[in-house]
Order: sequence, then C-alpha cells, then structure tokens
Amino acid sequence: MYTVMILGGAKGVGLEILKSCHKKGYQVAFCGRSKEHGQKIVDELNGGKNLYYHTLDLTNMNGLESYYKETIKRFNKIDALIIYAGISPIATILDTTDEQFDSVFNVNLKAPYFLLKHVLRHMKENHSGSIVFFGSPHMDYGHEDRAAYALTKSSLYTLSNHIAHHYAKYKIRSNYVVMGWTNTEGELELRTKEGTDEAKLKDMASKVVPMGRILNPTEPVAAVMHLISNDSIMTTGSIIRITGGHFI
Repeated sequence: MYTVMILGGAKGVGLEILKSCHKKGYQVAFCGRSKEHGQKIVDELNGGKNLYYHTLDLTNMNGLESYYKETIKRFNKIDALIIYAGISPIATILDTTDEQFDSVFNVNLKAPYFLLKHVLRHMKENHSGSIVFFGSPHMDYGHEDRAAYALTKSSLYTLSNHIAHHYAKYKIRSNYVVMGWTNTEGELELRTKEGTDEAKLKDMASKVVPMGRILNPTEPVAAVMHLISNDSIMTTGSIIRITGGHFI
C-alpha cells in the first residue's frame, strides 16, 4: 500500500491533501501540536489503521526522529514526503527579534532538513520516492514585513533542487509547489490580528491577484497528488506556481 508522510497535515491545505490521500486509500502519517485535534481528524475520517497522527512541536528538533520511526513502524515504508508546515511571522529586517528568527527558521527550514535526513536515507535504500516542498511567492524577495519567512522559502527551493540533482540517481524526485495567497485558517487568524476580516481580505485579493481572487485550500491539492503519483515518475526539479498570477 502507498504511504504518504506529511510534515504538517492537521490544518489548511495540508489537511485537504491528507483527505485526498485517504480517499485514494493511501496510508498517511501526519503531525501537529495538538493530540486532541489530530485524533479528532482521524476519528472524523474513520482513519483506522491507515491514518497515523504524531504529536510534534516543530520548534524542537527532538521529536523528528521518533515521528519517522513511528511512521516506519506502522506502515513499513514512506513513498512520498510532503513538506507543508510553516509559520509566517510579521516582521521587517529592522523589527525581527532573535526569537522570531529562530522560530521561523526552526519550523520552516530546520525541521524539514532534519526530517529529510531520515526519510532520504530510507528512500535511497528503497530506490524510490517523491518529495514535495510547499513554497511561496515570497521566495523571490518577499513583502517588506516577511523578511525571515522569505529567506526560509528561498532556502527550501534550493534544498528541493539540491535533492532533485543529487538523488535522481536513486530514483528519488523532488519538486517545489509555489502556493499563492490562500484562504487557510492560519491566514485568516493572522489577518484578524491585523484587523482584517475575511470580507476585506477577499476585497484586497481582488485588487492584487490578476485572476481576481484568493485561492481556496483545495486548489493546490491536484498538483500535489500528481507529483506523488507514478504519473510524474520522470518529473523532478520542477517549480509549479499555483498563485492566480500573483507573484508578490
């Protein structure tokens, strides 16, 4: 049975990917901070033995190896890894604190890197695997108040390309999905703190996104499902932009 591991998966687009994988009959491991929230998802989807939730704080690297080991213990293999989890603190270079910088780099870059340390070795031994990174239009230079976040996303792009170039000989492929402005729970929570409600958010998007609206959480799913399928067996080192034409 095909097994997908998600770094994240309990919210937003990651959760929509989880649902799509589960619907196809894949085994899926996913993670998040809240044990209760993760178990609720498993119960609501009637996940049974095909879904595994691992409680994990991505600001602390200590739990990454156990997440990998428990996934292997339950499912025996990992066919695809999706790097979705991420945070986006609001801060310019002038305003960024040490704590904000360390937090965004730990969650967005260090956690994926050290999970990959384990998963890549496993995929190399099996001589197969698909890795999908979630990027952002901020990777090019980013908004003024997303400086550290932009750096993590450009670094993930480099990491994806590094894997694509050096691990293709092991039949491992790596691709980078650029997700544009998306109406996720995290985005709504962040904007609410800024004093922007959902209606105003949609109005703002209609003025800056060439296709006229913000993305919904299901729209990036098809691209990811393609990239982890055998239909993309020769696709690696690619960048796919799902942005509505909004390039920051």
